[in-house]
This record gives sequence, structure tokens and C-alpha cells, in this order.
Amino acid sequence: MWKEFVNSISKDHHFKEPATKLEISQIQKELNIELPEELVALFNETNGVFDKWNCPLVWSTSQIIKDNLFFRNFEDYRDIYMPFDNLFFFSDAGNGDLFCYAILKNGTIDKNDIYVWNHEDDSRTWVAASLKHFIEGWITGKIGV
Repeated sequence: MWKEFVNSISKDHHFKEPATKLEISQIQKELNIELPEELVALFNETNGVFDKWNCPLVWSTSQIIKDNLFFRNFEDYRDIYMPFDNLFFFSDAGNGDLFCYAILKNGTIDKNDIYVWNHEDDSRTWVAASLKHFIEGWITGKIGV
């Protein structure tokens, strides 16, 4: 479903092998989070979505872990940004801004809403109602930062 959906919007994206159950569970374990069903479904088809220059539209499972841990634990950011513990990053805009889900309580993501974190002013702005709307909007240019 996800590969077909992306290909219906643009032929300029490619896919990796599906993420393994271990790779998906590693995200949940390392970040103490329950992944949204839509993201799990995407990872069951591909471990990330990449454009023709190999830039990720949706990060791989390993990049999700690495980047989320970095933003949550980098000491220098504690003095200039609000905490990142309530954000689950899965993509970037290529300019320093990151796309995320909001972690509302007990490590769960209750809504599929997608937000963008602005690295310049530390704002968090709603951009899409779901991963599907985010992917379509970003590829078509309806979502920008």
C-alpha cells in the first residue's frame, strides 16, 4: 500500500527492504514509545522512503533511533530548546527543521497528526493530519517550511 501510494504521487522515490520486527521493536525499546500503526505499516513494506538523491522522505529505523536519542540527550540543546521528550522525529526538511509526531502520554502517540519543529525559533507547528497527508503534501509541495 505505501509503496504504491508514494509511486502514485512521484516516481522519483525508492524503497529499501522491509524493516524487520527486531528493527521496529528496537525503536520502541530505545525510545520508550509505541509507534503509530501507520508508521509500522510503512516499515513493514520498506525501511524508509528515499528520493533520487537518496535523501530520506521517511527515515530508516536506525536513523530514527540515532536522531531521536541525539536530540533528547544533547546537553547543549537543553539551554536553547524546549525538551524533545514529547516529540518523535521521523523525517527532516533538509534545512535543520524536523517532522514529528507528538508523544502525549505514557510513551503513546494518540493522534496521527504531523508537526514540524523549527530549529531557528523552537516552534512546533501542525502540518498534516496523518503520515499519508504528510507524504503527499511534502512531495507535491503543498507542505513547505
